[in-house]
Amino acid sequence: MKQRFKPLILSVVVLGISAAVLMIGVAKSRNVSASSAIAFDASSVYNSKCAGCHGRDGRARSLHAKHEHARDLTSGEWQDGVSDERIYNSISNGKGKMPAFKKKLSDSQIDELVNYVRRLRK
Repeated sequence: MKQRFKPLILSVVVLGISAAVLMIGVAKSRNVSASSAIAFDASSVYNSKCAGCHGRDGRARSLHAKHEHARDLTSGEWQDGVSDERIYNSISNGKGKMPAFKKKLSDSQIDELVNYVRRLRK
């Protein structure tokens, strides 16, 4: 009778070890992707809320951007002359034709956008 249960027991052990290895792999991949999730989220928020005027690359070179007088976010001169707080306030409260996003974005999303705008510098 013991011989009949050996394959079943072996299958259960192999299945248990496989499940444990899979769970460890998933946990490790979540830790790795968590650090890149911030940049990805800021990128998608930028692309959905800001790129229409400032362009995906931040250079504001489209006809619409020129018509709206959208700022070139890649300019080193502008980047050097503006504080993170000022960028945050512009995103939150709007400026000129730029709409306010404080009711549409959380404080942490606006902070992520400030960091994203800083990374657009050329």
